[in-house]
Amino acid sequence: MAYAMTFASLQTDLRRYLERGFTLADDPYVYEQLPRLINMAERRIARDLKIQGFIVAVTTPLSVGVSTYAKPNRWRETISMTTKSDDTLTPVFTRSYEYCRNYWPDDTQTGQPQFYADYDYSHWLLVPTPDAAYDLEVLYYELPVLLDDAQQTNWLTDYAPNLLLYGALLEATPFLKNDERITTWQNYYQSAANALNTEDLKKILDRDAARTEA
Repeated sequence: MAYAMTFASLQTDLRRYLERGFTLADDPYVYEQLPRLINMAERRIARDLKIQGFIVAVTTPLSVGVSTYAKPNRWRETISMTTKSDDTLTPVFTRSYEYCRNYWPDDTQTGQPQFYADYDYSHWLLVPTPDAAYDLEVLYYELPVLLDDAQQTNWLTDYAPNLLLYGALLEATPFLKNDERITTWQNYYQSAANALNTEDLKKILDRDAARTEA
């Protein structure tokens, strides 16, 4: 049977690579830290990579007279926004918060949204303030669902298990004060990350070529 990574099997692999933390009784220091190291690796990967596997598309209705909207859970970075009205798609362009406030200083006035900005880490500001219940489609990069005992798999375990393993080992080496291994795991991690980035770039080039040939 082909190997399929899970949260449990990843911890087993880490114990074997590190030769530490096999049981709670014998090595509680490492045994209890492994889930935290995996969590840190997942967050590192989400920061380092902007790849198709982390892209999510959501559609939500806007509310008339409301200019501030909550971002989805685990949002990391916005890619694009589009409003839809009567089958007409209109892009909403990113601008700075200051630009949006200067462009539309009175948020009680309404119109079709043209620009958006990060209001804070958890909210967007849209201007003009919506004058209708447009459907808003948002593409964004997300932090994948984090692994734990109840969540045994995610996109990384399914499609990038080597990257997740090397990322966790990279997090573990300074914790274990095994600094001489940092360069080794960093190189493996970077090689796996570069391979994913290259794969994504090829997909983008293929899509452009398909549109050109058509």
